[in-house]
This record gives sequence, structure tokens and C-alpha cells, in this order.
Amino acid sequence: MIHPFKQAAVAAMATAALFALSACSGASTVTNGSGAADAGIVVYNAQHENLTTAWVDAFTKATGIKVTLRNGDDLEMGNQLVEEGKNSPADVFLTENSPAMVRVEKAGLLAPLDQTVINQVPALYRPSTGDWTGIAARSTVLAYNKAKITTDQLPKSLMDLSDPQWKGRLGASTGGADFQAIVSAMLQLKGEDATLAWLKAVKDDFKSYKDDTPVLAAVNSGEIDAGVLYHYYSFVDQAQTGDNSRNVSLYYFKNEDPGAFVSVSGGAVLASSKKQAQAQQFLDFITGKAGQQVLQTGDSFEYTVGSDVPANPKLVPLKDLQAPSIDPAKLNGAKVTDLMTQAGLL
Repeated sequence: MIHPFKQAAVAAMATAALFALSACSGASTVTNGSGAADAGIVVYNAQHENLTTAWVDAFTKATGIKVTLRNGDDLEMGNQLVEEGKNSPADVFLTENSPAMVRVEKAGLLAPLDQTVINQVPALYRPSTGDWTGIAARSTVLAYNKAKITTDQLPKSLMDLSDPQWKGRLGASTGGADFQAIVSAMLQLKGEDATLAWLKAVKDDFKSYKDDTPVLAAVNSGEIDAGVLYHYYSFVDQAQTGDNSRNVSLYYFKNEDPGAFVSVSGGAVLASSKKQAQAQQFLDFITGKAGQQVLQTGDSFEYTVGSDVPANPKLVPLKDLQAPSIDPAKLNGAKVTDLMTQAGLL
């Protein structure tokens, strides 16, 4: 999914260069640090480009290790890694959501992480397998137009949005990786039958958008009354012009509801990497105090998850979200794709 952050100019070091990735994905490549691109490690990046570039700049400054970024979205980069298999040039894979990482893990392409990396992130924000770790997180929310919905009219559960009273009033980026991650959590919590029934209602009742930015804009303009998306879109817009969020409030479902799902962004080292030590060092850095402070003070407004670094103070604390307990390793993206196809959403 294309985010506004990925459309902005990347604040790279003076020696950084941009060039097209010579793969069918059409992703872009950024080289940080002087010298040839193959002098350091290669990171396949599906996280926000501005956040990862800030991580890379800080890492290279601290260690002298050069990093080449190849940027795309979750599904794109995950599929590319599976296609490349053991011949992939990637040393590290970063995602926005868990399902793409789980697919690469199930393909047997990940190396076990160093215990020092694992220990920096609480168990709640990393998979039970230990082959990858959380690097950031985002909360599911219902963004609603304050002029169209009062607080007493808000649904108690994400599942309630299948009720006929919401028909034609809602929106989401139903084809995006974010939405599919939310549905993956619903599948784990509510089971296949309930999830399929909900998806069929979404097909009939929701307006679908290309990504979450136009969902937020549509809520703000009153085109729809509410939309399902992640929290940070509104915070980023408010930090910029506020043009797409002035009329919007965010509703946090809490109560361990599927709508309170906190999606973990993942980081992993590829088993085929010939630079294992440097790749592990990169993940150690971004989950460590210095890397998490880059996230805390940056403009992505995602949650910190490592080394006890608190999140940006503008965010609702993670502990107050009452999120359901989800093992990221068990989010079944393949099954979700099947169910969404059955529902007519894909």
C-alpha cells in the first residue's frame, strides 16, 4: 500500500542515490553511505521510507556500515523474497504488518535472531517463533466524522459494522495490506465463519479506497461517516496541514476486540545473507534504545516497542489500548486472501 510518507522526498545523507530496482516489482532503491551499493547490507523495506531512512542514517553514522534500501509494500516485497528464495540479495526484511513476514518465514527463508535482539522487545510484540521481531506497532481505529456520529452512536465492536444500519456509511482500503492484517487478527479471534460473514457485509456495505489516506479524507469531507484504518494517518495529517482530519475523531474499540488489534511491524534477517553479523547488528540497533528513539521523535507516529522507549507522547499509550493478545506468527495471510476472495473483495 502506498502511503503519503512514501510519496514524500526521502531525507537521505548527502551521498545517497536513488535508482529503480531492476525487478518486476518496480520498487525503488536507496543507497546510504559512500561507496558501492554492495559494500554493506541490503534491506528489503516495506516500512515507511522516511522512518527506515532515518534508522539507516543513524545506524550508518554509529557503525560505519553502509545500507542499501529497496522499497516496496508488504505484499510486494514478501512475494519477491519468496520468488527469489535462497538467491535473494537481501540481508534484512522490514515490514509494516505481520502477514507478509509470516509468509517469508513459512517459506523457510529466515535466520534465527540473536538473543540480544529478541530480548529488547517484549514477548507481546514479537512472534513466538523467534525468527523475527517487532520493530514498531500501530493500532486499529475507527475514524469517524464528528458532525455525523456522536459518541453514543459508536459501535461497541468492529464486528458490529456488519449491521445494516451502517450500510453505505463506511469505508476502508479493503485491498490493502493493513486491512488484510486486521482481518487476520479477526480470523484468529473470531474464527472462519464469523470472519467470512463480516467480509461479505463489508463487500456489500463498505466503500473501498486505494489506500488509507483517501479513507481519512473521505471521512473528513463527509463522503462517508466512518472508516477502518490505523491510528497514525490522522496524527501525521494533524502534524502537517490537518486538511484531511479536521472533522475527524478516532475511536479506540479496546476491550480486546478485533478492532483493538495492534499490528506489529516486523524485522528479520534472511538465512541466505552472507553478512549475518552486520544484518543482526542492524536489527539490534533499530530495536535498541537509539533506534527506538528515532521512532519516538520522528514523524511516522507509530508506536515504539523496544528497549523500554516510550512512544510519542501524543499517542494513546499502548497499555491503555486493551488490545487482544495475538501471536504475530499465527496471522494467516493466505487464509485471509482466500476468505476475501470468497467474499468478492479480491
